[in-house]
Amino acid sequence: MKDLADEGATRLALPDVLDSAAAPGLADSFRTVRGAAVTVDGGAVKRLGGLCAQVLLSAAASWRADGSELNLENPSEEMTDALRLMGLEPASLTSGDHTA
Repeated sequence: MKDLADEGATRLALPDVLDSAAAPGLADSFRTVRGAAVTVDGGAVKRLGGLCAQVLLSAAASWRADGSELNLENPSEEMTDALRLMGLEPASLTSGDHTA
């Protein structure tokens, strides 16, 4: 799930299925790169469940609190739709300030 991006940020490529079974591994992936600039690639996501959405939100909050950069790149249409069904936008999964 992890490789290095050209810009020096760590790239996490999300798998196609992010269900409850994937949540522990997803959380571990974020724990191993905590403190680094991270780009999350959501292009392959076909299914996103609530537990993995919570892991992604928690990662964004952790990176925000640390003052580190976390960005979501290329979210699939399915990922965007699932987030919106949960009342979220893809921008909520980044470390930037998204308060309105």
